Amino acid sequence: MISVVILGTGNLAQHLCQTFSKTDSIQLIQVYGRNQGNLRWFSSYTEVCSEPKDIAKADVYLIAVSDQAIEEVSHHLLDKNGVVAHTSGATPINVLSAKNRGVFYPLQTFTKGKSVDFDSIPICLESQSEESLGVLQDLAQAISSKVHLIDTEQRRQLHLAAVFANNFTNYLYGIGEAICHRNKISFDLLKPLIQETSNKITSLTPKEAQTGPARRGDEKSMNQHLSLISDPSEQEIYRLLSKAIKTKYEKEL
Repeated sequence: MISVVILGTGNLAQHLCQTFSKTDSIQLIQVYGRNQGNLRWFSSYTEVCSEPKDIAKADVYLIAVSDQAIEEVSHHLLDKNGVVAHTSGATPINVLSAKNRGVFYPLQTFTKGKSVDFDSIPICLESQSEESLGVLQDLAQAISSKVHLIDTEQRRQLHLAAVFANNFTNYLYGIGEAICHRNKISFDLLKPLIQETSNKITSLTPKEAQTGPARRGDEKSMNQHLSLISDPSEQEIYRLLSKAIKTKYEKEL
């Protein structure tokens, strides 16, 4: 059984806590955090602590805090013999000072209260020691069937790709929702379209799946859309994305 301490009390920490608590081969022995209010949620699953001196001994210490806080939190673990791993996509492994250090990066978007199936989530691992990597592999394989060895540079590029594919896309959903609300249209009307767009890339490449006025070079429709947009930032986004799509596909028109 692998013993684990989670350091952090945010979205990812909550999801890891719930998943580890129902996995027989993992013993979640403690959650550490500075916010007493946030720690109360975790106390129904395991022991909690808010003082670095009270952090328990464990096989793995998973640092699930903001990127800016990873290095500071890792300093609390200099006297620990277990594997110290952060869960960030954008942070290099060398911010960790521990002798046994690694990365345990679940590639997914996490929201409090929204359950996810960890078995389908890619977990990207990195370590500078075969022994530490073996421990992290055992931990990852206990909760996911999609475990990958990804080095720091690959992980940074993967995180960048994820920002385009997820964060920026979700922001565009928000613009679509705002346009609907401004015109008293239910955003639900767009959800089947969003779902089908997402489903397409399971069998097509994004390039093959691209549709729309810019893909067709339909200047009349694009100019009409621009005339309907009053928000300057939305106009800029529309122009920029339409230009990029048109440039990519214009040789095929």
